[in-house]
Amino acid sequence: MFPDFHYLFQSLFGIDIPGLAIVKTFGFFVAMGFLFGAWVISKELQRKKEQGLFQPEIITEEIGKPATSSELIGMGILGFLLGFKLIGMFLNSAAVGHDPMGFILSMKGSWITGIVLAAVFVYWKYSSKKKQQLPQPKQQRVAVYPHHRVADIIFIAAIGGFAGAKIFNAFETWQDFIADPIGNLFSASGLTFYGGLIVATIALYLYARKKKFDFRHLCDAAAPALILAYGIGRLGCQTAGDGDWGIFNSAYTTQPDGSMVKSSYQDYQAMVTKYPNQFMDRNLNQITPNKYASGPSWLPDWIFAQNFKHNVNNDGIKIAGDEGEYNHVLPAGVFPTSLYEAVACILLFFVMWRVRKRFGRPLQMFGLYLIIAGIERFLIELMRVNYKYNWGFLHPTQAEIISTCLVIAGLGLLFFYKPKEKTETV
Repeated sequence: MFPDFHYLFQSLFGIDIPGLAIVKTFGFFVAMGFLFGAWVISKELQRKKEQGLFQPEIITEEIGKPATSSELIGMGILGFLLGFKLIGMFLNSAAVGHDPMGFILSMKGSWITGIVLAAVFVYWKYSSKKKQQLPQPKQQRVAVYPHHRVADIIFIAAIGGFAGAKIFNAFETWQDFIADPIGNLFSASGLTFYGGLIVATIALYLYARKKKFDFRHLCDAAAPALILAYGIGRLGCQTAGDGDWGIFNSAYTTQPDGSMVKSSYQDYQAMVTKYPNQFMDRNLNQITPNKYASGPSWLPDWIFAQNFKHNVNNDGIKIAGDEGEYNHVLPAGVFPTSLYEAVACILLFFVMWRVRKRFGRPLQMFGLYLIIAGIERFLIELMRVNYKYNWGFLHPTQAEIISTCLVIAGLGLLFFYKPKEKTETV
């Protein structure tokens, strides 16, 4: 696995650049997911605007004014933070690489670059406003459509999504959360997608209502972006080895050097006996389930199992002779469910992109997304370990409950929802 770009470049190109450790692969893929998602939703919002499905918000702008004190102060603060923290991270890359989040939340940084960049930002804002300054400032009315607000939409989705993902993950891994609430809240791992989806949807509904544009068409525009961003984000989970893997595949065990080999079920049981704590789920207080599934010789083993060597959480057993920061590996192979989800969701994005113009009512596209996402996650849950609720003869996981609800809601939107007003083709 590649917990950061230092490991990635060292493994792929044989180049040892310790400073690259500050760039974490999980964060990189999450950022890529947001960027590609923003591009997709922007294209869809523009298409819907051309169809007349959105009415603009008319705002009044005053142009030709010099920079205000609040604008200069704001740019100064932004420049200082970027110089103090971001450039400070590169200047102290050897130390920061071990704990970037700890560095960001600390008082450590580069004061000199912070002050210099603050001055640069203030001067840039002042000079740019000076060039546009008019003898007499004037007001103009501007039509603002939803595709002009993509940056705001993505920002709200990111904040709401992260908060929701952390909250729902805390309920899924309650024992870990109680043991270290602050560490769990601010760690890069431990994100529950459905929690993020629910909270982000509520936040965007309130935003759309405030800006007076049709939330239903925003949902349809966001549907293909959501499935794509989720798939790309899952590549980050897979690459970093953030713990979002499946149950053990007892056909594969780990050697002392960290390599994974095909084994008998007896070999797997021997590993369970040797490392009992590694096969115990802390939240469920039970031995993690396993399934024996040996892949055919003509297919690579990593499709069926991976032991996530050098995983970002340092889960598992120590690799013999490895004194690096990420020097642990799982004692046996697990099903790489994050890889399965990444491939499935990226392929499903192309399907949704192809059929997006075929629906005649608002929320049908979003309904299709809910069905696809719900079924995909429900199937993946069959290979993952999660807390199960005790409902008599039913023992569903949190994700299975939400998946079922999403599929039902999606079917309702796709086949039965009929808006009161007549709407043009979406």
